[in-house]
Amino acid sequence: MEKLYYSISEVAQILGEAPSLVRFWSNTFSRFIKPVRNAKGNRQFKAEDVEVLRQIHYLVKDKGMTLEGAEKHLIASKNTIDNSVKALESLKAIRAQLVEIKENI
Repeated sequence: MEKLYYSISEVAQILGEAPSLVRFWSNTFSRFIKPVRNAKGNRQFKAEDVEVLRQIHYLVKDKGMTLEGAEKHLIASKNTIDNSVKALESLKAIRAQLVEIKENI
């Protein structure tokens, strides 16, 4: 079962980035990401927010876009990015499985 909320450190671990970068992207892309604050004031991200952060990660880190370019791209073609991110994640999972099989042979 998927969690309702993810902490900033969990999101950073999912993305393979530092929590400070997740915080920066959360502030920069506040139009798309709306974290909820708990009683302590910590950011809690929904699954949808994590998915948007994955898309931002893909655009900025993998495609080499600027933050402004990534924002324009998110606005213009959300479905295309979604499919690209999912395909990339699937390929990474397949690769990990193949490496594991190779090591066991």
